[in-house]
Order: sequence, then C-alpha cells, then structure tokens
Amino acid sequence: MNYGLAIPPRGELDFLSLGALIHRLDPGIIPFRKASHYDVHVSGGEFNVAANLSDCFRMKTGVASAMVDYPIGDMINDRVRAMGVKPFYKKFKHDGVTGPNMATVYSDRGLGMRAPVVFYNRANEAAAQLKPGDFDWDSIFDAGVRWFHSGGIFAALSPTTAEVIIEGMKAAKAAGAITSFDLNFREKLWSFSGGNDHAVEVIGRIVRHVDVLVGNEEDLQKGLGIPGPEVHSQDKLDPTAFFGMIDNVVAKHPQVKVVATTLREVHSTNRHSWSAVAWVNGQTHVAPRAELDVFDRVGGGDGFAAGFIYGLLSGEPPSEAIKLGWAHGALLTTFPGDTTMATLEQVRQLAEGGSARIQR
Repeated sequence: MNYGLAIPPRGELDFLSLGALIHRLDPGIIPFRKASHYDVHVSGGEFNVAANLSDCFRMKTGVASAMVDYPIGDMINDRVRAMGVKPFYKKFKHDGVTGPNMATVYSDRGLGMRAPVVFYNRANEAAAQLKPGDFDWDSIFDAGVRWFHSGGIFAALSPTTAEVIIEGMKAAKAAGAITSFDLNFREKLWSFSGGNDHAVEVIGRIVRHVDVLVGNEEDLQKGLGIPGPEVHSQDKLDPTAFFGMIDNVVAKHPQVKVVATTLREVHSTNRHSWSAVAWVNGQTHVAPRAELDVFDRVGGGDGFAAGFIYGLLSGEPPSEAIKLGWAHGALLTTFPGDTTMATLEQVRQLAEGGSARIQR
C-alpha cells in the first residue's frame, strides 16, 4: 500500500533511528527525595522506537548515537544489543571525572492523584556533542535502509544535534528511505536550548525533509508554530482539534504525507483514557477508545509510533496501522521501563478486539 509514500520494499535495515541513548533511574512509586534504591532503564525517545520494532515486531533496526567508554556506556550498549538493535556509534573517551557522560533521566512513577516527576542530568552529555560528519551516512545507507527516524528530544540538546538530524535526513532522502520525525516537544529542554521561537525555527528546518510526523496538538502548536483551534472540546479524546490543524501543517510543510499521534486523558496517574489518530495522505483514521490501568506511562508514545510504523512498513491499511500502534502503546504502559515487553501476537490480539482474559 502506497499511503503517498514510496517505501522501499527491502533493505539491510528496516528502520534506523538517530538520537541520544540515556539511562532512566526509576524508584517506582517512591519520590526521589525519599528513595533508597531504583531500577535502571535504558531509553531514548528515538532509540525506543527502534528497540520496540526489533524486539516486538521482529524487524531489522539500528540506532546512530554517541557512546562513552565507561561502565555506564557498557551497560547501555549491552541493553541496546539485548533488544536486537544494531549500533552505529560515535565513540567518546571518559576522562574519569567530568565526562563526557551518558545522560541520566530521573523519573518516579507517581501514584493515584500524585503525578510522576521527571528531571534530568544532561551535564556534559556525549550525545549533545554530536555534529555533522560524525556518521558515515553514505556507508550506512548504501547497505539499504527503508526508514529513517529522529525526534525533537535529540534536536533540543545542542546547536549541532539539529544539524546532524538534517544531515541524516538529507542522506536518507538521497538513498530513497522514508523519513519520520517525532516532535516530542519538551518544554524543559527547549527552554534551556533557546526557547520556543528558536525551537520553531530549528524544527522547521528539520521538517522540510520529513515524510511522516508524529506529534499531538500541543507538539504541532509549540514545535511547528501552528496556531491551535479556537474551540476546544471537553473530551480530550475528541480528534476534531487535531484534524483541524492538519490543513495548516500541510500548508506549511506540503511534503508531509502522514501525521499521527496518541490521544490521552489522564484521570489519575494510573487511570488513563487512550486512543490514537492519523491523517494519511488526505484520509483520517481514528483508533478505538480504551481505559488503561497504567503501571508506567513512560514510553507509551514511542510504543504507539513503533506499532504504527510497523503497520506502514508491512503494507497494512492505515486503519490497521493505527490500531497496531494504539494496541502496542497501550500494552507498553503495563510494563516497567521505556521499551517493549509485548509480543506481536499480543499486539495483534488487542488490536483485533482481544481482552485481558487469562491465556491458558
């Protein structure tokens, strides 16, 4: 199926992402100010999609990122390989004192009416030092890559990271790959990196090279500088506002063929209403509505993106691709950590209307 996208039928890699690898410290429901221990999850907004596509959807994926030669880097690299993702690293030496470092994200889970709290230590982060020329894109794409992906978190890290994304996007387009970008607008990161106006300018230069956009109504407004609709529905899962912005998105970026996002209403930290929407080459598609019992909400959006992209890469009709993304994102919120523990069979069962009855 075309979708307005000329997806290469085969390649050495089905999917390649470009972004920062990080480790997330997770004390569970205990706030960090009272925490005595925590779990470590390897993550990264861009990497998560590659990991999910490999581990759950059985696709051949890779990640281009920075790697530091110290024990934290070794741990992260081990998890990357465990998820079946092929690494393409720009390597940095650690000085034993100040870095460069693999970034740390601190995120408790909250509980009930207490929201999760997220903060960062990205001081002297190796990924922020990545610059054009650090990756041999010609060699990477010569082997065949069907889909290239990056995102707004990596773009916000430094003036040079956005230029690396643009360099990679140009190489991907020259090689015939589909390009996607998850706006993933993070106010804290962009405030540190130059503010909203700067974000719109930087993201605008990236999106000129993009076929598929992932981003919710707020991402489109803040990341692309597109005015939101004047009327807002009381129902957070009403797709009207999102679809009402698409004409403005396509007018500003006419090469974009697909825009998709999740819809979420947070009733409490552990109870969410959940759906998803997509605009595919002029046609609109809406996923079912579900009530989620959330264990760990981090990574749900990346879970959606992976399932949706899998559907497109596999030639599924858009109405099925959106359900695969919706189902996988929903399942991901039931696992600890940022990447998938689901199987493709579980995703298809839920997408087709399956229930939580015990599997015997």
